[in-house]
Amino acid sequence: MGKIYLIRHGQASFGMDDYDVLSPIGIRQAEIVGAHLAAQDIRLDRCFSGSLKRQQHTATSALAALGSLGNATPQLQIDPAFNEFDAEAVIRTLLPDMLPEEPHALEVLRNAVHHRSEFQRLFVRLIGRWISGEYDTPELQSWASFVNQVSQGLNRVLESAHDKENIAVFTSGGTITALLHLITGIGPDKAFELNWQIVNTSLSCLRFRGNQVSLASFNSNVHLTLEKTPELITYR
Repeated sequence: MGKIYLIRHGQASFGMDDYDVLSPIGIRQAEIVGAHLAAQDIRLDRCFSGSLKRQQHTATSALAALGSLGNATPQLQIDPAFNEFDAEAVIRTLLPDMLPEEPHALEVLRNAVHHRSEFQRLFVRLIGRWISGEYDTPELQSWASFVNQVSQGLNRVLESAHDKENIAVFTSGGTITALLHLITGIGPDKAFELNWQIVNTSLSCLRFRGNQVSLASFNSNVHLTLEKTPELITYR
C-alpha cells in the first residue's frame, strides 16, 4: 500500500498583520519534521503543498532539511485544493448576527493575541455555524464546497499515484479536518473537535490502494516532543 503523509504547516503569525507567514518557531518546526522524515528513512516519491505561503515555506524548509541529510527530495507541486478555508471570511460573514449574544466579540477579535482563549471560544462558535449549513451565503464558501475542494485534490493525487509511493502533502488544520470527515465518515462537529488538537507540523498518515483510502495515524508530533522544548508544541 502507498502512504500519504499529511503535514500541517509550522506555526504562523497569529495576531500579526499577515498570518500567512511562518514564525521563527514555525521555520524550526519545519526543519525538525524534515530531519525526522530522514531519521525514519521515509523516502518521498512526490510532494504537494497548497498555495498559501505558510504551507509552501513549511514544505521547502522540510525538504531542505531532508536533502541536507543526504535524502533525495521530489519537486514540490502546488495544488490550491489543499489550501485552508478562509477563516477571516467566516468571521467577517457570520459574526454580525452573533454580536447581540457576544457584545465584546469585536474587541476580542481586534486583540486576539491578548485574548487567545476567548478568541478560540468565539471561533469555535463561528465554525459551528459555518459547518451547520444553516448560515450559508453566496459570498462565503460553504463547508460542503470546501470539503468538495479537498476531495478533488485528494482524488488528483490518487489518480496519478502508484500503490507503493510515499507522498507528502503540506497543508493546514482545516484541510486535514475535511479529510478526516471524508475518509472516516466522522461528523464535521466531531472532526473539528479533533482539529483543535492538531499540532503544527504534526504528521497524519493515510494508507491507500487505488482509490481506497484509510486513516493509519493522526497528529503524530513525536519529532517535536523529542526536542524537549515545550514552546515547539503550538496549535496556530
